[in-house]
Amino acid sequence: MSEFVTYVTRDGDRWDAIAYEMYGDATAYEPIIAANPSVPIRPALEGGLRLLIPIRDTAANAASLPPWKR
Repeated sequence: MSEFVTYVTRDGDRWDAIAYEMYGDATAYEPIIAANPSVPIRPALEGGLRLLIPIRDTAANAASLPPWKR
C-alpha cells in the first residue's frame, strides 16, 4: 500500500464510515488511521481534514472474500 488518494472530511465523518465509502468495508479503517498519524482518533472528525487513503490491492483482497462478495 504505497499509493494514496486524498479524502477531505465532512463534519461528523467517522473512520469506519470513511472505510466503508472508500473500501466497501467499515472494518477496514486501520490502514487509514495508520496513514494519518497526526489526525486525532475521535468518534467524529471535523470537516476539512485532508486524509491519505491507501489504495488497496483489489486482486489480493478479492481472493480473501467469500464467493458471494466477489
